Amino acid sequence: MSPSKVRRLLHLIKGKPVNDAIAAIQVSPSPAAKALVKVIKSAVANAENNAMMNPDSLKIVEAFANEALKLKRYRPQSRGRISPIIRRSCHITIGVDEEVSNGS
Repeated sequence: MSPSKVRRLLHLIKGKPVNDAIAAIQVSPSPAAKALVKVIKSAVANAENNAMMNPDSLKIVEAFANEALKLKRYRPQSRGRISPIIRRSCHITIGVDEEVSNGS
């Protein structure tokens, strides 16, 4: 899917705890929501297994979608013309870190 469709959802989750972010995305009717939830769960699993972080205290610190390769095809039109078909794709990056609790 195109990066602009994914960026609409990314603005909803920046700076939120992981559980709140997943809950906010799952109610969205966008097809990008399903892919974004998979990426968030993967980032949480990587943080838990590789960096030994507690998955309950993770917060999304960065989230962005960059353009990837475009699949370019052409469709014949009338009078010998063609019109392009451009299938866009994107790379989704989610960064998580543990929340700093202000316990007095």
